[in-house]
Amino acid sequence: MTTNPSGIITDVNKQMEALTGSTRDELIGAPFKSFFTDPERAETGIKQVLSEKKVSDYELTAQARDGRETVVSYNASTFYDRDRKLQGVFAAARDVTERKRFEQALQESNIELQRAKSAAEKGNLAKTDFLSSMSHELRSPLNAILGFAQLMESSVPPPLPSQAAQIDQILQAGWHLLKLINEILDLATIEAGKVSLSLEPVALAEVMAECQAMMEPQAQKRGIAMTFPRFDSPNYVWADRTRMKQIVINLVSNAIKYNRKNGTVAVACAVIAPGRTRISVRDSGEGMAPEEVAQLFQPFNRLGQEASGVTGTGIGLVVTKRLAELMQGVLGVESTLGSGSTFWVDMQSTEASGLSKGASEPATHAQAREPSEADMRTLLYIEDNPANMMLVEQLIVRRPDIRLLTAVNGTLGIDLARSRKPDVILMDINLPGISGIDALRILRNESATAHIPVVALSANAMPRDIRLGMEAGFFRYLTKPIKVKEFMETLDAALESAAESVACEGGRRP
Repeated sequence: MTTNPSGIITDVNKQMEALTGSTRDELIGAPFKSFFTDPERAETGIKQVLSEKKVSDYELTAQARDGRETVVSYNASTFYDRDRKLQGVFAAARDVTERKRFEQALQESNIELQRAKSAAEKGNLAKTDFLSSMSHELRSPLNAILGFAQLMESSVPPPLPSQAAQIDQILQAGWHLLKLINEILDLATIEAGKVSLSLEPVALAEVMAECQAMMEPQAQKRGIAMTFPRFDSPNYVWADRTRMKQIVINLVSNAIKYNRKNGTVAVACAVIAPGRTRISVRDSGEGMAPEEVAQLFQPFNRLGQEASGVTGTGIGLVVTKRLAELMQGVLGVESTLGSGSTFWVDMQSTEASGLSKGASEPATHAQAREPSEADMRTLLYIEDNPANMMLVEQLIVRRPDIRLLTAVNGTLGIDLARSRKPDVILMDINLPGISGIDALRILRNESATAHIPVVALSANAMPRDIRLGMEAGFFRYLTKPIKVKEFMETLDAALESAAESVACEGGRRP
């Protein structure tokens, strides 16, 4: 169609007649704006062409005589006679009704997807909060069960053989329950995409040596002969060191548990392709049928082993597979019924990059001796749970070099820290009144207590809880139930740090 500079139609084609439901004679001489649902916008379009000499993709909605509406996209420009005198506007319209419907449907779909995503995120957050709460509620009683069972196991005089057997059953069941809690949380964290990995070149020789040392007692107890690879040259994979150990330990642990008595476990490492290293664990167990292999990586599916007497959760292999995939690895299995199984994980090979071996060096401990009064150190424990308090009290009885102070809430703990200036503070997180993290902030902001190492001891064991605790400034973050060896080693490290802080200031505080 064409219009004069005033927006009056001067000519149209057949498509314009069909669009408006009007004849050519009816259209010529009529205002351009009269055939659109928004006349002002139509007139503005003409004015824009006249001022800018052209317009592109200008959307209007045409309205026919019968009320039918059509969304169109206009491209228009001015035209002139041979003397360059303005004659009017030429406009070409394209029907974009279907495109607009598609865009509208897409927009509505995107809104629905956003709503679904928001609902899923809220659901994941609710699940994470529930798991965190569940973990805390289960860990608190487990702390007392496992803590006192460990005390009974190592008490003087030692328990009777029958008592020792009963204590061993308590410990086995308790540690199994703790493992189940940890693996459920681990799986939930991975599925929520919240797992934090520190990828770096990892020396397989070091990982294998540490895993062998950890798994030897379990293998010896069942009469399993284990072989681990020897490395003639350095072999590194791109992985998170802690998670890589977790994968190997899980595979070796399963190979021991589901093996024949006096069987064998063979761990091997080999470069199978440029840039790929395979770690395999072969056992001499019963093996699996193809239909069992197909169900192997289903959570909580133990393939009928529930009645075998071998403890397990049915989650470990699922977690192991997901961890391998997060590190760009692949986990697989080859098994023949009656001939054992081989589990393998393929990882990305890499070169060394100035790795520090400090992380794998064993800690050294001073020889125990009878302390003098001058050697006595003070530990302040802030905890509102009487069972947890009693457990730590009995642990500290075994440390004659440590004097224990206790407080049942954060406010009392801060007052004791100010007045007694302990060498180390042990702090629960969920305290009545102010939380352990708030108490830590107060202690850090006062010069008299800012130097004191504060160790968190909490049933809040989600990765984000630990990360927030360490970011808040805790010296270490221990989770309940207490592992006695870990607890004592952490206490020694905190006392050593406190001593170094005092030495730097030129003497011991009163």
